[in-house]
Amino acid sequence: MTTIDQPSSGSRVIPASAYRRERWRNGLGWTREIHAQASADGEGWDWRLSIAEIEQDAAFSAFPGVDRELVLLAGNGLRLRFDEGELHALSPPHGRLRFAGERGVVGELVDGPTRDFNLMWRRAACAADLHHRPLVGPMVFFAEPETTWALHLLAGEARFESAPALPPLRAGDTALLAESSRTRFLLEGGGELLAIRIVRGEALPSA
Repeated sequence: MTTIDQPSSGSRVIPASAYRRERWRNGLGWTREIHAQASADGEGWDWRLSIAEIEQDAAFSAFPGVDRELVLLAGNGLRLRFDEGELHALSPPHGRLRFAGERGVVGELVDGPTRDFNLMWRRAACAADLHHRPLVGPMVFFAEPETTWALHLLAGEARFESAPALPPLRAGDTALLAESSRTRFLLEGGGELLAIRIVRGEALPSA
């Protein structure tokens, strides 16, 4: 069962060991939930981060009113076969696709199990933007009252060199940068990461 985290109480690092493992809504797979952000009215979540563990061909759960983006993390690939006939392959190392949660889709394994990063957000409540970036030096992120950053470290190690102090990141960990006033975060390290920006409201400013 999804655990809803209440509106942000500040920035933090979520270690991979703390992710919650649960069944898919349709019971056909497993998810390791990273974070689910509560909606302002307390009815469910506005956005959610998780890692899907796909061990067999299976239909995805439907999420009306939700947009989502799927990124291949590990495995030999995943084909997404949509009900209307479209076929899209997520190929190694980090194939990705953004699509509407209302669309019927079946995930077909290319050759063995996969792990897939899953970003979902309610389009009426917020907008989201996902970037896959190498980490070869310092990167600067600004958290603001309406903007949260989620940084999922795919490989390597990283540390924050600016206040507020946060523990270091290791491969598989996720940092949530959420503050009540504009705050600068400097991330140093080596590796690669997914950088997700979530903005409350309808419009997402350009990167």
